[in-house]
Amino acid sequence: MFLPAVSLPPNSTTLCARRKRLFLSVCLLNLCVLLVTAQSLAQEPSADDEVLRVNTDLLLFPIRIRDKRGQAVTSLTERDLTLKDQDKVTAGLYFSQGIDRVALVFALDQSGSTREIISLQRDAAVALFTRFNERSKIAVIRFAGKPTLVVPFGRDAAAAREAFNFSSAANQPTAIFDAAATALNAFEELPPVRSERRIVILISDGLDNASTTKPNKVIEAAASKRVSFYVIHLPLFEPRDGRLSVRPASKGFKELAEKTNGKYFLVDASPLLSNKTIDLKPTFQAIEDDLRNQYLLGFYLGENANDGRKHRFSLSLPAGFEYQMGPLGYSRTQEFFVNRPRQVLKITK
Repeated sequence: MFLPAVSLPPNSTTLCARRKRLFLSVCLLNLCVLLVTAQSLAQEPSADDEVLRVNTDLLLFPIRIRDKRGQAVTSLTERDLTLKDQDKVTAGLYFSQGIDRVALVFALDQSGSTREIISLQRDAAVALFTRFNERSKIAVIRFAGKPTLVVPFGRDAAAAREAFNFSSAANQPTAIFDAAATALNAFEELPPVRSERRIVILISDGLDNASTTKPNKVIEAAASKRVSFYVIHLPLFEPRDGRLSVRPASKGFKELAEKTNGKYFLVDASPLLSNKTIDLKPTFQAIEDDLRNQYLLGFYLGENANDGRKHRFSLSLPAGFEYQMGPLGYSRTQEFFVNRPRQVLKITK
């Protein structure tokens, strides 16, 4: 097992420290190991693919870095990192700025309340995909009561665009978290590529009344598979206190983004009240900007990590910078520990 934790500033009070440790303990229950262990591939990858080789253990984390003014930082290199590894369980670092290659799933709510809005976004959505490099892949899932993978992973932008044209599923239940689980399963057909970011852009009104999959299970699976959800909430309105207010989303809808290193976007739906069109281009641009401003931080594990003992190590940034992983807060120094079971030797006669 491998878990990250955030070290506390030296001037924190005892009470704050206890509260933060309690918060981290809760978060870590939902933050699965982002451990990528390469498997033998049935199909040979191209020479350009950074496929993880057999017997290579690489712990990968997408992270955000900011300066003391809260601005995104894109100028740091591996030379700026300080690794403290007393037990020497790491064999090297991987540190890459910016995201150029993606495996992207659009999960589209086809209930009657969202169909027309989503269909109008097809050009902007596919344009987002085409701005990443030619090795990127796209897939599309539509869902109402049940999710359907209508476009498997590929590079056919035209097919993905056509998948945004669909009839509404009126008077049907909605299974958001079942669709999220289906999106995660779609990544199983892809080989593990080090530099590839795997993301799901889920567009929905946020009301789930049919899923058999629990939100926390989807969040845990997303963390373990290194998949981030970007959730675009197209809100519905309801009368409240004599005026129209946004109807709250189902529990876990917003957390699906916040706990998988993605982002949640609540769309301004006020144009709907005056029969105007909603434009998601700014939202797609915000997603692209967020991805390109991130880094991939990785630790290669050595043989010392396989002795069955718990080992701790930490990684720090220069003064004035701090970084974030998943649901954990920003900190200049993050502390990690690895606790892997001792390997059992097979003795043959």
